[in-house]
Amino acid sequence: MGRMTTHKIRLMKRKGKKIVMLTAYDAPTAKILSECGVDIILVGDSVGNSLLGFESTIPVTLDDVIHHCAAVRRGNPDSLVVGDMPFMTYKVSVEQALRNSARMLQEGGAEAVKIEGGGPVVDTVRTIVEAGIPVMGHIGLTPQSIYEFGGYRVQGRTAETAERLVEDARRLEEAGVFSLVIELVPAETAKMITESVGIPTIGIGAGPYCDGQVLVLWDMLGLFQDFKPKFVKQYANIRKVIVDAVTEYAREVREGLFPDAEHSFEMSEEESGRLYGRVRPSE
Repeated sequence: MGRMTTHKIRLMKRKGKKIVMLTAYDAPTAKILSECGVDIILVGDSVGNSLLGFESTIPVTLDDVIHHCAAVRRGNPDSLVVGDMPFMTYKVSVEQALRNSARMLQEGGAEAVKIEGGGPVVDTVRTIVEAGIPVMGHIGLTPQSIYEFGGYRVQGRTAETAERLVEDARRLEEAGVFSLVIELVPAETAKMITESVGIPTIGIGAGPYCDGQVLVLWDMLGLFQDFKPKFVKQYANIRKVIVDAVTEYAREVREGLFPDAEHSFEMSEEESGRLYGRVRPSE
């Protein structure tokens, strides 16, 4: 398919082709996702929950995301690489947002940035887009605002709040975003938003009517067992695979079964004799 671009992502909505998006934070994973035909790799601030041990995305820094974004880029994926702008890296001022977005491209190798929020960030988004930096929007539940929302709560459940989300989507489209993530909203709300804009929508916990879907990779692979959101479908149980493998490795090491001859290197018989002629084993 060749390298994915923001232009191709826009065309996918017009052609009725569903968009596949997943998170990744390292080069080997990015390479695998690309080989599987994933259209967009999001280097999300979810790295905080997934890899860094944080309880939320709030502690994640710009340097954290840039570090992982650069690793994903070194995997040389054909997928479009989008870098997530972390908490308070784009809301202090338009100048700050522009400077930090540029770093995501220059240092992280991203081809676009993702920014959370509706109306309050529209002018910032417009300035970033006008500077030549593609922006993916994000409305509905915005995890960087969980303290304001009072937790991970479904958004857009009433006609009034759904209409506000539609208005946010339209304003972000007018500001120039090339696509829009819709998170944790009723399927009917996401359908209304998707039908109200000309840009692709990508849902996460937003039902089947969006133009594409995104999940956190570690969630859909079953690496975590303690936290299972309703909207996540587990396609594998990688945690069990790891537990079984490590348990077997530990057993074999303790019983002297690993390494065996198959996994060891040997000297020639002549060199082995010379070695033992020079070095006397300790008694």
